[in-house]
Amino acid sequence: MVTKVVKWGNSLGLRIPRSFAKEAGVGEGSEVDISLEGDSLIVRPVRPAVYRLRELVSLVREDNIHEEIETDGPTGREAW
Repeated sequence: MVTKVVKWGNSLGLRIPRSFAKEAGVGEGSEVDISLEGDSLIVRPVRPAVYRLRELVSLVREDNIHEEIETDGPTGREAW
């Protein structure tokens, strides 16, 4: 599909046809990654990372766990 690049302030903007946006899962406010591969401009949606507690905890090992940190006592009316 051919589309036009338009001036947007001091930058340029690219209109994404609705059908392409829907298929790519992007909408207004979506973050995209723009890169160059040779002479091609590549636009990819940025997908937020999905973390699972079980997987994160499985990465904790004896050599990468931090030690307990000593802090001062209460600074207000905390009950200790």
